[in-house]
Amino acid sequence: MHKYLELGDDKMNPFLSHFETAHNTIPFDKIKNEHFMEALEEQIKKRKSVIEKIKKNPAPANFANVIVEMDKSERLLEPVISTFSNLFHAEANDELQVIAKDFFPKVTEHENDISLDEGLFRKVETVYQNKNDLNLNKEQLRLLEIVYKSFVRNGANLNPKQKDEFRSISAELSKLGVEYSEHALNETNNFELHITDEKDLAGLPDSAREAAQMVAKERNKDGWVFTLQMPSLIPFLQYAENRELRKKLFTAHASKCVRGNKDDNRDIVKRIVELRHKKAQLLGYKTHADFVLEERMAQNFNQVNNFLNELLECAMPVAKREIKELTEYSKKIGGPDKLESWDSAFYTEKLKLEKFSIDDEILRPYFKLEDVVKGVFEVAGRLYSIKFNKVSNIPVYHEDVTTYEVSDGDGSFIGIFYADFFPRKGKKSGAWMTSFKSQAVIDGKDERPHISIVCNFTKPTDSKPSLITFNEVTTLFHEFGHALHGLLSKCTYHLISGTNVYWDFVELPSQVMENWVYEKECLDLFAKHYETGEKIPKEYIQKIKDSSNFHEGRNTIRQLSFGLLDMGWHAQIPSNDVDVEKFEKSIMDKTRLFPEVPGTCMSTSFSHIFSGGYSAGYYSYKWAEVLDADAFEYFLENGIFNKNISMKFRNEILSKGGSEHPATLYKNFRGREPGIKALLKRAGLV
Repeated sequence: MHKYLELGDDKMNPFLSHFETAHNTIPFDKIKNEHFMEALEEQIKKRKSVIEKIKKNPAPANFANVIVEMDKSERLLEPVISTFSNLFHAEANDELQVIAKDFFPKVTEHENDISLDEGLFRKVETVYQNKNDLNLNKEQLRLLEIVYKSFVRNGANLNPKQKDEFRSISAELSKLGVEYSEHALNETNNFELHITDEKDLAGLPDSAREAAQMVAKERNKDGWVFTLQMPSLIPFLQYAENRELRKKLFTAHASKCVRGNKDDNRDIVKRIVELRHKKAQLLGYKTHADFVLEERMAQNFNQVNNFLNELLECAMPVAKREIKELTEYSKKIGGPDKLESWDSAFYTEKLKLEKFSIDDEILRPYFKLEDVVKGVFEVAGRLYSIKFNKVSNIPVYHEDVTTYEVSDGDGSFIGIFYADFFPRKGKKSGAWMTSFKSQAVIDGKDERPHISIVCNFTKPTDSKPSLITFNEVTTLFHEFGHALHGLLSKCTYHLISGTNVYWDFVELPSQVMENWVYEKECLDLFAKHYETGEKIPKEYIQKIKDSSNFHEGRNTIRQLSFGLLDMGWHAQIPSNDVDVEKFEKSIMDKTRLFPEVPGTCMSTSFSHIFSGGYSAGYYSYKWAEVLDADAFEYFLENGIFNKNISMKFRNEILSKGGSEHPATLYKNFRGREPGIKALLKRAGLV
C-alpha cells in the first residue's frame, strides 16, 4: 500500500496493515463493521501528521513538497472511506446505517480541518502564486489549480467566525444526506404488493410472474410479491392489465418519503436546500447553483437554463403529439379516454408492440446476462484492445459479486473490475459505477485502479437464467463506460485520475457506450437465444433501431423535468416556509404531460441531487448527450469499431481523467467543438 500506511499496532483491523490479497484488493472476508470507525480515526491521525510535516517543512514551498505530498496523503484514507461508502450503498445493514451517522460526518469534519487550515493554505497559495516560475507541465498545472480552488471553494479565505459557520453547515449537511438516503432505502424496502389471486396477474409475462413468486417464497408468503425495486416495478407497470393495482404500485413508488411517517424527507429537503444556499452565500456566491456551475463545462446558470429550455422547446411539441397518439390508441382498444401516469408505460408498451412488433419480452430471451457481459467485454476489446479475465481469488462483499483482472493488449495489468448485478434488501436502487482504489503514480509506480459497477437487474429464477431487458442492456453498457473511464486512466495524480472530471463531462464515456447496442455489428457479438443459441434475428435489430426514438419526445421531457426541478431548488433563494409539494408543482407544471397525482412528490426521493452529488448538476445527463451523440456520429462516419478513432477516444478522453479542461480534451478527440444537431437528429426532434 501507500508508503505512509505503515503496519498498525492492531493487526486485527485489516485497514491498519498491508492487505495480503491479490493486487492489494480489499479483504472483505476479514472486515467487520467495528473496524471502520477505528480505521478512519487512525488514518485521519496519520494524514494529519503528514500535513503537519508539509506545513513545518523549512524548505521553500514548491509543487513537489506541498501539492504532490498532499495528493499522496489522500490515499491514506481511500481504502476505508471507499469501502465503507460502497458498502453503505450496495450492502447496507442496520448496524452499518447506524455507523454511517458518525462515519460520514467524521469524514466531513476532517475535510474541513484540511481545507480550513490556515498554515496549509498559505503553503498552497504560495505555490499557486509562483506557478509561472515552476516549469510545470499541463497535468501539474491542472492539479495545482484544482487544489488551490478546492481550498478557496471550501472556505480557506473565510474569517474565523465564518469558518466555524462553514464547519457547522458542512457537518449538518453530511448528517442530512445520510438520513435522506436511509429513508429512501427504507421506503423502497418496506412496501410490497402481495397478490394471491392469479387473475390479478393478467397481462404479466411469465418472467415477471416467476420473479414475483420467488420474492414471495423468500418472504414466506403464498402467491406473488411485487416491490418497488425496478426489475419488479417496471414490468408490472408495463404489462399488468389490472389498472387499480398499477395505480397502487405507481403511487407507492411516486410517494416515497412523503407519507408523514418517520421516513418523510420533506423537512430534510428544505433544510438541505437552505444549508446549501447559506454555504454558497458564505463563500460569496448568489446561489448554490452559481457555486456548483463555476466548476462545470456549462459555467453558469444562464447557460444551463438556455440549454434546458432550448431542448424543451424542441421536445414539447413532439411529446404532445405522442401523448395525443397514445390517448387515441387507448380509446381504440377500449382503454381510458384520459390517461393517467400509471397508464403511460402500459399503453406505450402496447402501442410500441403494434407499431414495431417488438417489446421487452420478445427481446429478453436474447439477452442472457452472462452473454451480455461477455459482449460488453468483447466490445471493449475491439475498441481498446483490452481483456477481462474472470478470477476467484479476490475477496468480495457478497456472493453475487464477480471479479475480473483486466489486462492491456500487451498483457500488462490494467486493473480489477467488480460486477454486482442483482437487487437485494441492503442495496440502494438504481445503477452506478464506483471505485475501491483510484489510479495514480505513487513513488514512481503506476498504482492501477479497482473499479466496480453496481446494478439492479432482473434476477435468475428457478427455471431461467437472468434474462435482462433491452433497457437493462443499455444500463450495463452505460455503467461499463464509466468503468472504462476509471480503468483506462493514465494520470500521475490521484485527484485528477479516472472519473475525477467535471460532472457535466463525466457522463460522456458512459452515454457514448450505449450507442453500440443499437448496432447490428455489436449485437451480433452477444445477442443469442438463451435456449437455442440462435443469433438475434436481423429484423429484430432493425426494429430496435426503428423504435429507438419511439416517444423520445416524452423521454426527453422527463429528463428535462428532473433537470429543471434540480435547478428550481438550487438556482434561487429558498424560502423558509416553502411547501415542498407546491414548490415542486410550480416547477414541474411546465413539463407535465399527465394529470398531477395527489400525494406524490419527486423531491423526497430524488437521491441524485439530495444525497448523490448531482445537486445543480442533473442537467449533466442531457448535456453529455450532446457530446455522446456528436462523438458517436464520428464513429458512424468511419465504422463503429474503427481502431484509429477508438484509440483516439481512449488516449484523448478515457486515459486523461481531469488532467486537462474537458472542452480541450473533447476538441483534441473530435477536432472541433461539439454541436447539438447530432442529438436532435438521433432523438427525432428535428
